[in-house]
Amino acid sequence: MEIYQLKKPDSIKRRKRVGCGPSSGKGKTCGRGMNGQRCRSGSSRRPWFEGGQMPLQRRVPKRGFSNLIFKKFYQVVNLSQLEKLNSEEIDHNLLKKEGIIKNNHQLVKILGNGNITRPVKIFADAFSKSAEEKIKSAGGEAVVKKFPKKTKKG
Repeated sequence: MEIYQLKKPDSIKRRKRVGCGPSSGKGKTCGRGMNGQRCRSGSSRRPWFEGGQMPLQRRVPKRGFSNLIFKKFYQVVNLSQLEKLNSEEIDHNLLKKEGIIKNNHQLVKILGNGNITRPVKIFADAFSKSAEEKIKSAGGEAVVKKFPKKTKKG
């Protein structure tokens, strides 16, 4: 094999020099074709646009029902995590500070995974039954935060 028979690998390619004359391979119209929407500057179409054809999300039949706008999403905390904290009262701010929860504005639910051995007053938005029983048997208190209900104005 001679040097002139060697070929560069496909991964090494020069970029196309757009608009550098007819011999560049992308001269004059620069690979955009003649006329139309795609040849104009600043033109772009939405990724889901199908050229005027009825879009897929409108062709597919709609089934089922989702009630997610009313669903409550809780941040879950186990009793085993609370046992490690050295505090008499535990609330959202302490849990956030210790890094157990990510957001102290979201709802927090205490689950009964693990044990608690000392009396602790815990403020949370919800408790599982087993967690509430374990907290009370240790001499602590499980306080559910109540939010005021929204009333209609007028």
